[in-house]
Amino acid sequence: MSPVTVRSYRPSDHSAGRRLWSELTNEHHEMYGEATNDAGAGFEEYLTRLDLGGLWVADHADDGVIGMVGLVMRGRGGEVEPVVVTASHRHKGVGRLLLRHVAGEAKKRTMISLTISPSSRNVDAIRSLHAAGYDVVSSIELTMDLDRQKHAWQQDGLELHELQFRS
Repeated sequence: MSPVTVRSYRPSDHSAGRRLWSELTNEHHEMYGEATNDAGAGFEEYLTRLDLGGLWVADHADDGVIGMVGLVMRGRGGEVEPVVVTASHRHKGVGRLLLRHVAGEAKKRTMISLTISPSSRNVDAIRSLHAAGYDVVSSIELTMDLDRQKHAWQQDGLELHELQFRS
């Protein structure tokens, strides 16, 4: 594998960042059977966040920017948002490299915790995050599906406190 380095996001990375954001958004929409118009549009809004503490990219020697991770400030803690690696470079350690980098940046800032909120259906991401040390359940977001006919919810979801949830 060609060398991958993690470095700070630069304005010249904009098109690659938007492409990665679009890839992540499209995957989430596919997971939940939703249509999307401009999947990369959210990247513009993300870049203007006042609580954005940093954005870093994984730069591949041959392929350029192949991944991205951001840190959103939450008091003495932080939220990792987003973390994305382009499909052709997944399962090669790039995500772990990005997660280690953002954790190091958080430690430099004397933050006390990092959180991340993967989609409940993204089992690969949940497994990767658990392996990277995200093993404490700190909050839960529950959804009431108001139109059960439109969504293909997975029935084999999650059991938590002896209650069954769909994902």
